[in-house]
Amino acid sequence: MAVNVETLDKLERKITLTLPVNVIQSEVDSRLKRLARTVKMDGFRPGKVPMNVVAQRYGYSVHYEVMNDKVGEAFAQAANEAKLRVAGQPKITEKEQSPEGELAFDAIFEVFPEVKIGDLAGAEVERVTADVTESAIDRTVDILRKQRRTFAQRPHDAAAQDGDRVTVDFEGKIDGEPFQGGKAEDFQFLIGDGQMLKEFEEAVRGMKVGESKTFPLAFPADYHGKEVAGKSADFMVTVKKIEAANLPEVNEALAKSLGIADATVEGLRADIKKNLEREVKFRLLARNKQAVMDALVAKAELDLPKSSVQSEVDRMIEGARADLKQRGIKDADKAPIPEDMFRPQAERRVRLGLVVAELVRSNDLHAKPEQIKTHVEELAASYEKPEDVVRWYYSDNRRLAEVEAIVIENNVTDFVLGKAKVTDKSISFEDLMGQQA
Repeated sequence: MAVNVETLDKLERKITLTLPVNVIQSEVDSRLKRLARTVKMDGFRPGKVPMNVVAQRYGYSVHYEVMNDKVGEAFAQAANEAKLRVAGQPKITEKEQSPEGELAFDAIFEVFPEVKIGDLAGAEVERVTADVTESAIDRTVDILRKQRRTFAQRPHDAAAQDGDRVTVDFEGKIDGEPFQGGKAEDFQFLIGDGQMLKEFEEAVRGMKVGESKTFPLAFPADYHGKEVAGKSADFMVTVKKIEAANLPEVNEALAKSLGIADATVEGLRADIKKNLEREVKFRLLARNKQAVMDALVAKAELDLPKSSVQSEVDRMIEGARADLKQRGIKDADKAPIPEDMFRPQAERRVRLGLVVAELVRSNDLHAKPEQIKTHVEELAASYEKPEDVVRWYYSDNRRLAEVEAIVIENNVTDFVLGKAKVTDKSISFEDLMGQQA
């Protein structure tokens, strides 16, 4: 039977569904009979409860379930017959007037839009490249040495300097009054590591064991402790211990302690270079992928399904609440979070998802099994036992689905780069990694 689809708006449609009353009642009766075989009620043996009692107790809920099931089936069948790609859940309401012997419902819903992608030859994309330099390897070696440093107490009359670990007592006051978090005893920190505010480090630098000092400190306006942000405090600090850092030598012993197969300095640097090149590859992929996606969205024309955008907004709000809860925020599930905060990002995600899906469909850019396998092996390569990581990915379909999505995005990136006007730009390793030179 032909399905009559009414267009209400650009993407909004309406279908009228009809269900025979006798079909509904027959299914209700059938479910109540099955229920009667197992239902337990006071005064009756299991399976011996009279049908009229079962119907009185459970009739409404069973009828509600049947209606939901049958209306859902009717909508799915109608949408399939009309070859509609439904976006989101339909809003279904019962009509006040129905043909005799039938129940009628209006189903209002959205369909996915037609996606028009312009000529990608006119798209402009800046593709960045970066190399692993010797200075980058040197910096990584220094980081590894610092992670394995030891400390030895300095002489009593030695002054604290950058790199030293100091143990101090301190107390801060704002307008002469102590404040929460402004006092500590036997507190340790490394001078020059940025763990403390600049004024605090400058005050302790040059002090000796047993010395005390009072100094002013201005908390930044964006300081994480909101109760003191933007305020000025007076601190008194007393140095109790100063320890100098001893870094291990760059030699075969260091390479061996790091588990390098070729336990030589050359082997250590080669291993570091290999790991950095892997990290650079993934970061370049992510950055160039973003540039491609921006260009792709700019070349696409489509209407956005409101239901899809709202679903994405709801997911983002749920994620924000989960993040607040993880941080220990009280009543995070009730925290007021304005939807407008997330709507622009949600609209972009939905738009990008639809555009990418259309490009994948029309150009057969689906992830192939060998591509998924290669990507999993690359992800696992940086671990001590790669084979265990590979098994971990393949043991869960959800993990593999995440990898598949990444591979598809990589396929789209390569496809667009092959069509667009690409400008290559070389950037430094530090810029790519978000480090200061």
